Amino acid sequence: MAVFAVRPDMNTSTLIGILTGVLLILASVFLSADEPGLFLNLPGMLIVVGGTIAAMFISYPMKELRKVYRSFTLIWKHHELSVDDEIEEIVRVSMLLGRGQLSKVEDELAKTHNPFLRTGVQLVIDRTLPEDIDALLKWRIFKLRRSEQAEAQVFRSIANYAPAFGMAGTLLGLVNMLYAMGDSNFEIIGRNLGIALTTTLYGIVLANLFLRPIAIKLERRTEQRVMLMYMVLEGINMLGQKRTPSFIRETLNSFVAQYEDEIRSPSLEQIEEDVDRKIGSRAGKTEPAES
Repeated sequence: MAVFAVRPDMNTSTLIGILTGVLLILASVFLSADEPGLFLNLPGMLIVVGGTIAAMFISYPMKELRKVYRSFTLIWKHHELSVDDEIEEIVRVSMLLGRGQLSKVEDELAKTHNPFLRTGVQLVIDRTLPEDIDALLKWRIFKLRRSEQAEAQVFRSIANYAPAFGMAGTLLGLVNMLYAMGDSNFEIIGRNLGIALTTTLYGIVLANLFLRPIAIKLERRTEQRVMLMYMVLEGINMLGQKRTPSFIRETLNSFVAQYEDEIRSPSLEQIEEDVDRKIGSRAGKTEPAES
């Protein structure tokens, strides 16, 4: 379920990164090897890919693996979170609440695509206690963060499996090499050693070019969504405090500006502490006059 209205398009950074990585590896192989075909190791590829997939199915139930597939499709799309739209939505609701036009607030909620915002405003309309609103919405943030972090953790776990199976393939190749040493055929020994080492290469490339970057991209997406959910939470709290529309707009704009860097490298626990401190300190201040 979407938490913010988004405008998805193709995520070019993912495509560029994967293509660049693959092309550079292929170029290195062709430039460094007299026989590039030796790097094509089908048995080793089967061990790494097949073993990683098997370990994934053993480690996680099918329900979670379906979520992994959904998460994998997300990395190919760029989701631009409509921060400005969310701020204007909260400001419009504040104006309508200030005029006592509850029917128009209901109409405005029916048009919003953000269920998190819709729930918060509905709780304010129902005169729910501010501490109860804060607790409920923070629980929803916590639930979303845990759910999406679990999906990213699946890719991190798989990234640990791939090099391990690469090493297993290397050991199999070394066993074959030791048997070939009895015949003193150095060509067969060299071929088996090459097969053993390329299997390790496959595991390292799979883990570090595909799986770990996917996990990082999913974690960044979650961090951004959670930070913006805290922005909406602060807006909801100010609605409950009957703050003026201009005050709400300026506060939320400054919130986004302050945490712009946190989108790239956030500490979500620190964000939560800062939000609580800001709301608490602002409660004792006087509001600026409505322009």
